[in-house]
Amino acid sequence: MMVQPYLFFDGRCEEALAFYGKAVGAQVQHLVRFRDNPEQPGDQAAGPRPPQGDKIMHASFKVGETLVNASDGECGGHAEFRGFSLVLCVKDDAEATLRFNALLEDGGHASMPLSKTFFASSFGMLADRYGVQWMVMSPP
Repeated sequence: MMVQPYLFFDGRCEEALAFYGKAVGAQVQHLVRFRDNPEQPGDQAAGPRPPQGDKIMHASFKVGETLVNASDGECGGHAEFRGFSLVLCVKDDAEATLRFNALLEDGGHASMPLSKTFFASSFGMLADRYGVQWMVMSPP
């Protein structure tokens, strides 16, 4: 059994995939757009839904050995990522600094600056520009 995170970006998934590719070396494994769905969205009872076209219905990407799923799924106009963090465990302090700073680019916010702790050589917490919470740590 495995648990995999599924992130909904409310229309910004493709942008997020490109960002994570640069920031943490994410590699897209699978991507399906709404236009590729052979079934029509909605049914008679629910009424018609606007076409999603090029928006991403489902994607999966790897960060290291971890698979993360993502979508442009609707979030009421604003994606919110609360009550969890993705933990990025890196090999050393140099990589911790590189990844932490990359995740902060273009609107991220550090809630705990990267620093030495009693349990890690480097540890810091941040929210990236999409609001996804991250913890970055390197071994003691």
